[in-house]
Amino acid sequence: MFENFKKMQFKMPKKFSAWHIIIVFTFFIFLQMYLMNPGIRDISYSEFKKLVRDGDVLECHITNTMIRGRLREMEKGTTKPVVFITARVEDPDLVKELEFVGVKYEGNYESPWFKTFFFSWVLPLLILFVVWRFVFKRFGPAGSIMTFGKSKGRLYAQEDLNVTFDDVAGIDEAKGELQEIIEFLKTPEKFRALGGKIPKGVLLVGAPGTGKTLLAKAVAGEAGVPFFNMSGSEFVEMFVGVGAARVRDLFAQADLKAPCIIFIDELDALGKSRGANPMGGHDEREQTLNQLLVEMDGFDSNKGVIIMGATNRPEMLDSALLRPGRFDRQVVVDRPDLHGREAILKVHAKEVTLEEGIDMHSVAAMTPGFVGADLANLVNEAALLAARRNKKSVSMKEFEEAIDRILTGLEKKKRLMNKKEKEIVAHHESGHALIACSVPHADPVRKISMIPRGIGALGYTLQKPTEDRYLMTRAELLDRIAILLGGRIAEDIVFNEVSTGAQNDLEKATEIAKMMVKEYGMSEKMGLVTFEQGNRPLFLTGGYAASKEYSEETAREIDLEIKKIMDDSVVRVKALLMEKKEILIGMAKTLMEKEVIDGDELKKLLEELHKANGKKEA
Repeated sequence: MFENFKKMQFKMPKKFSAWHIIIVFTFFIFLQMYLMNPGIRDISYSEFKKLVRDGDVLECHITNTMIRGRLREMEKGTTKPVVFITARVEDPDLVKELEFVGVKYEGNYESPWFKTFFFSWVLPLLILFVVWRFVFKRFGPAGSIMTFGKSKGRLYAQEDLNVTFDDVAGIDEAKGELQEIIEFLKTPEKFRALGGKIPKGVLLVGAPGTGKTLLAKAVAGEAGVPFFNMSGSEFVEMFVGVGAARVRDLFAQADLKAPCIIFIDELDALGKSRGANPMGGHDEREQTLNQLLVEMDGFDSNKGVIIMGATNRPEMLDSALLRPGRFDRQVVVDRPDLHGREAILKVHAKEVTLEEGIDMHSVAAMTPGFVGADLANLVNEAALLAARRNKKSVSMKEFEEAIDRILTGLEKKKRLMNKKEKEIVAHHESGHALIACSVPHADPVRKISMIPRGIGALGYTLQKPTEDRYLMTRAELLDRIAILLGGRIAEDIVFNEVSTGAQNDLEKATEIAKMMVKEYGMSEKMGLVTFEQGNRPLFLTGGYAASKEYSEETAREIDLEIKKIMDDSVVRVKALLMEKKEILIGMAKTLMEKEVIDGDELKKLLEELHKANGKKEA
């Protein structure tokens, strides 16, 4: 029997649908109608009047809407009289007829107070309560107003973190700066014996993706202490006072768990400079910041509570946050150099099956400017490409294709271009590559392609830097402008016409020329003067427009100098391409045939074209 019960249990539906509810509801209605009230007879009012006149009605109960009573007739097989029910009709003579035949009757008055109370008070309050619960569930899993002042910080115990300095690579200087924090959390008596005080706050500053959050977790993992993780945006709500209450609650929790680390990610969301709000200085964000400043002043760092923050916009932070006694130590988490990128690639490639002989140094050399998040994505993209091709290991080819995909976007081989457009793109990219091979301060060309990629890119020319560079000379910048202009001028030389394909090249070239004049002081006419104010974000591109603090005459001279740099570069590039026009046409023809030319093939092709061109001239 137990086995049968188990089988029945197994066959029961796991989820109830609307049909199940309808069937059960219908069953209970049927039960009430036919089982709970078996002897009720529904009759018409005229039939009821006839039964009254004939003396067959024993008694009746009259309400506002119906008449219910008993008949002299007995139910079959019982001694109970039959119960009847009928709808009430306005009949002034009904009472007289009932009294005349001697029928016992009674009635009651149905007061509408209950309906009024229910629809006027109970139902609106129920609707308000449901809406209230729905709104507050949007703020968090608790969904209760009592949890507004509670901190949303997530507490990670040591066994939950499982992150150490072995998982962090490429930022050795930042790791060295934080070693002191780890020593204090492990052996605080060493510092207290000398009367030293550990910094209350450590601010990690760096570009997005450099590993600031990972580094903070690694500090907690190395020290073996609890780790409170919270984003700056999670403090601020739409209700006044909630953010300040959450700050108080977070520090109270941390005080109970000391020694521990409080980590506030994206600190600029909470700690923006005060006074910038045009609506006044008493908004919720500023109250929350004020409470954070008070809490940082109020607790004793010797208890072992370390506050760590992370931001990529340090110029936005309030100056009160950065003074000694608060975030008094700033650690720059910079973009990794060549050796750092190689170390990061090795960390992320531990779980990936690599082909024998892969040189991570070469991969790192092809990724200048990449941060840790970019390199993690690169390794993952290479593994996905290998899996898509059913390969058992990841080769150098997958890494190169993954770099191309990250830098230039997804290949669009199915995009159709007409013959004329293909010719323009081939000569355009050949112009870039030929100038890159002709000027003295250019990185070697790694690949030329006329396969469309990304958004609107019909072709591309990739260069492979030979080393990381931190300074650029005037000659190197002019060579970069020349390479960017090579595509557009190649179109003009070959077709006596230009296209819209050089828009991005012109933007980049103009920006370089503008920085040479306005920021780097590389204009002979303008002299060693900078015209840009230092209010742009340190680690973000774009940012704010600089305020112009010079005259219209100076602005005109700046524009003329920028134009002169561009015009001189056009003359220089045009002379180079006219001199090597046959080589340019030959490169474009080969590119149209192959669609992709890598660096080694390009070298051989240029040697062949130079020889062929030399024979023609002879």
